[in-house]
Amino acid sequence: VVPKVLWSRTNPADENNLCPWAMRSLLIEDGDRLILIDNGIGDKQDDKFLKHYYLHGDVNLHSSLLKHGFSADDVTDVFLTHLHFDHCGGSVKWNKDKTGFEMAFKNAKYWTNKDHWKWATDPNDREKASFLKDNIIPIQESGHLNFVENEKNIFNDFDALFVNGHTEAQMIPHITYKDKTIVFAADLLPSSGHIPLPYVMGYDTKPLVTLTEKEKFLNEAAEREYIIFLQHDNYSECCSLQKTEKGIRLKDTFSLSEIL
Repeated sequence: VVPKVLWSRTNPADENNLCPWAMRSLLIEDGDRLILIDNGIGDKQDDKFLKHYYLHGDVNLHSSLLKHGFSADDVTDVFLTHLHFDHCGGSVKWNKDKTGFEMAFKNAKYWTNKDHWKWATDPNDREKASFLKDNIIPIQESGHLNFVENEKNIFNDFDALFVNGHTEAQMIPHITYKDKTIVFAADLLPSSGHIPLPYVMGYDTKPLVTLTEKEKFLNEAAEREYIIFLQHDNYSECCSLQKTEKGIRLKDTFSLSEIL
């Protein structure tokens, strides 16, 4: 356990002991394919639920798509790293009359994997509050649900590392772009403040497994000079890593647009 006096140096809390976090998605255009990795918390939950999370900021997923010349209908694939509500809540929306749900990305295939789907649809008591049926079951009922079978070649230049410390069979996308590997770190490495090995989220179901998985990943990422896309870091969009006498540490922080 890392004391607050240490972790608050990189992720300071406010007077209510709350830390500001981001919920980033990543859009990949590859020929006729438009792949969206994760889609945030969405807006269909009631105010009682949403007020617990103090949503802030003027940017949302759909305005970001429009800014880059796309709409939700253009997305061909929604790749869900895992099915916690802050990663898949934007998958489903209310229909026009608010009598039922429909797919927010009506032309897209939605991707998870069988092990995680089973884990999410029959949840343990600790994670049950993170797996909301309204986010998950409509995907299956709509016929849009697809399962990833292998870690390699899911899409062109798109692999995924399966990890089990945070939740069962979370998928960590590795995208090859030109001569670079961009890793969508999801909840394996939610922020640059989580780089030191003992800094593991309290949300993780198997923290010792996370330690092992993270150590292997960090060493590989530093050695191969991966670009780490930080989904939840409020201050930095991306980072690189380096080996030091104290282990793997932060090298640089930057935005993705700076290096593409």
